Amino acid sequence: MRKFLLFIFTLCLAFQAQAQKAYIDSVYDFCPAPGQFVNSAPAYYAGETKANIIYRVDSTLCRKDNNKPISLGAYGGYVVFGFDHMIENIKDHMDFQILGNAFWGASAKKARGGSCEPGIILVSKDVNGNGLPDDPWYEIAGSEYNSPATIHHYRIVYEKPDEDKVKTPDTKHSLSDTTYVHWTDNQGGKGYVYKNTFHHQSYWPQWLPDSTTLTFEGTKLADNYIDESGKGTYYVQYSYTYGYADNAPNADSLSYINIDWAVDADGNPANLDGINFVKVYTGVNQYCGWLGETSTEVYGALDLHMTGRDIEDPITTRIYVPTATSVTDGRTAIYTLTGTRVDTPVAGQIYIVGSNGKTRKVVWK
Repeated sequence: MRKFLLFIFTLCLAFQAQAQKAYIDSVYDFCPAPGQFVNSAPAYYAGETKANIIYRVDSTLCRKDNNKPISLGAYGGYVVFGFDHMIENIKDHMDFQILGNAFWGASAKKARGGSCEPGIILVSKDVNGNGLPDDPWYEIAGSEYNSPATIHHYRIVYEKPDEDKVKTPDTKHSLSDTTYVHWTDNQGGKGYVYKNTFHHQSYWPQWLPDSTTLTFEGTKLADNYIDESGKGTYYVQYSYTYGYADNAPNADSLSYINIDWAVDADGNPANLDGINFVKVYTGVNQYCGWLGETSTEVYGALDLHMTGRDIEDPITTRIYVPTATSVTDGRTAIYTLTGTRVDTPVAGQIYIVGSNGKTRKVVWK
């Protein structure tokens, strides 16, 4: 009998392991901000509700080899999804990856430039065990978290456009309406999500017919684009160093995420042993002429441990110092990733530190 029970127990464990997937299991919410791919990625059909759209996003993202993106639109647009198991936080290792469509541009003037549309990542553990993303959220503190140019508690309000209003085109930059979706923020800023000549559908989520405004709040990163043509014909969006979605090609190891980077609302380490849920939202509020608004795209997400990728975190060590001038002691050499020696590291940037004959990558905060 004991052997039989052991066999049944082992069999149950095998079935449980087989049921678990490395990729997304469920999509719980999806609300893009206005953008040129809204109502087309995914597609909207007349009369559909938000539940219909979430079902379609779920059908798209919860696939092992999905090749269809969803677009989160302009700043703040988001998607919430989860896994059928807890992704374990393995010390000093990368734990999961958000799949996007970032790529490097061959003619970019600097390295790590091309099409990078960084999305902020939030994570949550199913503490109450109910299988729903209703527990506390923690932000993945990427390389720009402590940058003076990063705005925390940023809030933006978009106003539903009148699709029949008189348009204000800019034909030189392929824009059919430069006063399309009006927005205001809590920093005293205001502007528009333009409409371009390449996408003619409404940029407002049509499955929200009664919504006259859309409000989003979170962390806003500094603009990451450069108009390298100087005349609005060639924009390059540069990658931030680490910690964001759709910020580097999927084959680049700095698109991987370490759960140890998660922090609470006060910026303190969350110390999570694992996560079940992820929220991703577009992290910049910028418009790149004929390219349109910067909008994070998501193809899926992976538990790296289940894919067999055992990747050490190249930036595990974070050094806290009281003043910028106290970091050098005459014995420790500090270099940028390109090999230039520095005396005063900048918060949030990665440096190579040589000490006792060893080198390591560190981030000063």
